[in-house]
Amino acid sequence: MKGKAVVAMSGGVDSSVTAALLVEAGYDVTGIMLKLWKGDEQNNNSGCCNLGAAEDARRVADVLGIPFYVFNFADRFEQTVIADFDATYAAGRTPNPCIRCNQWIKFDALLERARDLGADVLATGHYARVRERDGRYRLLRGIDTAKDQSYVLWMLTQSELAHCRFPVGDMTKPETRAIAADLGLRTASKPDSQEICFVREGDLGAYLSDRVAAADRPGEIVDTSGHVVGEHAGVARYTIGQRKGLGISLGTPVFVTAIDAASDRIVVGDRSNLLVDRLRLDEVSFVDDAPGPDDDVLVQYRAHGEVAPARVMAGSEGLEIAFSTPVEAVAPGQSAVLYRASEPDELLGGGIVASTAPVPASA
Repeated sequence: MKGKAVVAMSGGVDSSVTAALLVEAGYDVTGIMLKLWKGDEQNNNSGCCNLGAAEDARRVADVLGIPFYVFNFADRFEQTVIADFDATYAAGRTPNPCIRCNQWIKFDALLERARDLGADVLATGHYARVRERDGRYRLLRGIDTAKDQSYVLWMLTQSELAHCRFPVGDMTKPETRAIAADLGLRTASKPDSQEICFVREGDLGAYLSDRVAAADRPGEIVDTSGHVVGEHAGVARYTIGQRKGLGISLGTPVFVTAIDAASDRIVVGDRSNLLVDRLRLDEVSFVDDAPGPDDDVLVQYRAHGEVAPARVMAGSEGLEIAFSTPVEAVAPGQSAVLYRASEPDELLGGGIVASTAPVPASA
């Protein structure tokens, strides 16, 4: 027996196969699902974190012959992930609740609970890889580039990675589904979860109206010269780069280029006004040693976006990044993740985008 492993089971195929692979590898496996909702479940269509998903996970555990438990983390989830989600939208920024859930729930509270239970490792169904070299842990992209989830794991450090396993990171999604089918797991053909688990029926507009005052407080839409060109429905309903749903017609396509929650003002401009050449990160975390000033890196600022060459700059606050070539539509509140320029699969760390520097109009 290799030791004890806790597997975070969401009721999906990836975590189901993760549990199966650890059983096959000789671990003493326990499946854990997190109850993250209070009262009635919120989003039955999300594919995870609901009663149907819990039943799927329990059935998979029965097939694998492992114990299965549900841990109630609803209070912690509401006080951290949901509170941050609401506050970020109210500030005119764009949150990523899946990253916050990893940061504050799965690889914090659950990992701590797993260690308290005597587990040697915590395993999840993320498509990423952990490798050890010279006594240090490295976090790498998953083999399946279309499913790679390293971007949402930038907060993991050496202490967490010493106890984390991501078995499906070494295979493609079709291979994962094939293993589930061969084992007769009911999750083999289950669709991937797509929506925010705590937004009822996936209706973000209704959620924001119910919980975020700024979502229904109208204000001015102005162009880049400050001229009023329309009225918006509430700053929480917009994000940088948004084109549709603005309710204005200026004869040429325009995009949200800035959001000023303090004045309830949305700024729109053409595509060139979306270009930024620098950004600043807060809440910065690194897997191992931090890159130094003038180090070249690759930056990914969307969950499934391309990487952009950049350079680390000396900054008095947070971490400043200068792009080699201007990039488009970087939304404050989202994460920017750094990969090693010489080894593009290796994640160095990341942080939350605090601010960006637009490219001057004359550039």
